[in-house]
Amino acid sequence: METIHVKLKLIPSPRGRVETLPAYQTPGSAAVDLRANLDGPLVVPAGKSALIPSGLSIELPSPGFVALVFARSGLASRHGLCLTNGVGVIDSDYRGEIKIGLFNLSDADYEIQPGDRVAQMCVMPVCACRFELVSELQQSRRGGGGFGSTGRA
Repeated sequence: METIHVKLKLIPSPRGRVETLPAYQTPGSAAVDLRANLDGPLVVPAGKSALIPSGLSIELPSPGFVALVFARSGLASRHGLCLTNGVGVIDSDYRGEIKIGLFNLSDADYEIQPGDRVAQMCVMPVCACRFELVSELQQSRRGGGGFGSTGRA
């Protein structure tokens, strides 16, 4: 795995609580966990959303990198907590606090404690596109087949 240098700024919560540095949980982890930088418990009501501060802002090597924020699989599968926007995109020129929008798909309220791991962030290289307007696209085997067009198995 290639290592890049990412500058990190810790942002205290309203009462001055400062979150710890993000860390990979295992040598094979692709993403670091983002934790709730809260002063006290926060309830995400059933069928509602909440914005969770991470206490972190980053400076990615620019241009050419993006940080992507994903849901944690355990929270999603066991408690119905997913990201409000599917995947969060942290552009290389963004310097604000990373905040996690969580939506509770379940029928039960979920309480987040200070320091709980609420999302995961992966830093990846990106390519800029130069678009070329054409009147026709090259044919492919799939063509315009959409959802489910390649079969079930």
